[in-house]
Amino acid sequence: MIRVFKHYVSPAVLVLGAIDALLLLICGEAGWRLRAAQAGIDLGPFDDRLGSLVIYAVVAITALMAVGLYRAEALRSPRFALARLLVGLSFTVIAIAAVGFWLPGATFWRSTLMSALFLSGLSMLILRLIVDRIDVAGFQRRVVVLGAGSRAVRMHAMSQRPESRCRIVAFVSMTDNPTIASATPREDITDLADYVDDLDAGEVVLALEERRNSLPLDDLLRIKMAGVRVNDFSSFVERETGRVDLDTVNPSWLIFSDGFSSGRAVSIVVRRAFDIIVSGLALLVTAPVILLFALLVKLDSSGPAFFRQTRVGHFGVEFGLMKLRSMRTDAEKDGAQFAQERDPRITRIGRFIRLTRIDELPQCWNVLKGDMSFVGPRPERPEFVAELAEKLPFYSERHIVKPGITGWAQINYPYGASLDDSRHKLEYDLYYAKNYSLFLDLLILLQTLRVVLWNEGAR
Repeated sequence: MIRVFKHYVSPAVLVLGAIDALLLLICGEAGWRLRAAQAGIDLGPFDDRLGSLVIYAVVAITALMAVGLYRAEALRSPRFALARLLVGLSFTVIAIAAVGFWLPGATFWRSTLMSALFLSGLSMLILRLIVDRIDVAGFQRRVVVLGAGSRAVRMHAMSQRPESRCRIVAFVSMTDNPTIASATPREDITDLADYVDDLDAGEVVLALEERRNSLPLDDLLRIKMAGVRVNDFSSFVERETGRVDLDTVNPSWLIFSDGFSSGRAVSIVVRRAFDIIVSGLALLVTAPVILLFALLVKLDSSGPAFFRQTRVGHFGVEFGLMKLRSMRTDAEKDGAQFAQERDPRITRIGRFIRLTRIDELPQCWNVLKGDMSFVGPRPERPEFVAELAEKLPFYSERHIVKPGITGWAQINYPYGASLDDSRHKLEYDLYYAKNYSLFLDLLILLQTLRVVLWNEGAR
């Protein structure tokens, strides 16, 4: 994994994205040349259309990111990639038209654009068919694991996933009773640094159940000085999964690991400016939709169209969350409770506005006021926060960033209503709080489109 603005990105994704960008430029130029040949006209200097080609490539890559073309599922399934390609390129047409409205003359002729899109889609699909056939071991980091217990077993399971970017080349048992039978006993290795070098490993991960009196410090120092990365289990899980592993993390790891940077002043100002501008525009544009569904909610069931619910926000400060009402007015006569699958308390219109996320549009008012941001952990109710803070370690730490309409947990984990679901979502929320950046916010906003389009996580 390569760290880009504190967020881990697979080298395979970066290489594939770069090749896609090159293909988009080539196919864009081919579209121009094809149209010019059909019309019998002279294209003129390449520099005259370079700006249009760059705009086309940037818009297309952004749209393809938004629909999930560079997620693990698309990387390992050409059929999955085809569906994302078709949707992403369709959004490209809309986006190019919008750019053409704001920058007349800087985009494509319609006939040229269609040719460019067809060639681009075909070439990127062929590329993925080729990638599906070749060995991607060159993109995988060769890892030696020190330990052969339960943590090593978990690492082995992670390395077996199709989207994994690590290849475990050896397990070294540091105890007498290893869980992994194939592990090499430490006493059978004369020089651990030479052993790692012979395996051409690029990383050593400490997956020891108990480090006390078991760390081979001299060996690890020589390995580190030889240019091999030495990592601990919690950092490995964070990098490979995009979440903080609550089963193994401890306060000292949170204190000494990279993250929670104090240099966020510029990011906070830019983020707040973005929130104010976009939420204001969103309220203006979506006002007819909000009013229409507010009327439908009133006609569908008795009670107010909107409801205000107390949630816990930044630094634990409570605020009133605005939403369109999607449940009956007596939904919580027996007390606060999570929404369940096929929840009978949800009204007919309520089910639709939940699936399409229309019920969350009034939250733009909370963003405009500053109670929330567009991106951040979902704010929970005080009743749930009090209960979860008692049962889950580091739960209160998720409040060090503003809550959001969408978030890292929302795009990576389906909707859940159990303690175990809350635990998994907290792991993603802690990753976001630890590695927050404007780059990560942009990725989350783009990926939210995928969640809405494919109805992932709604309940």
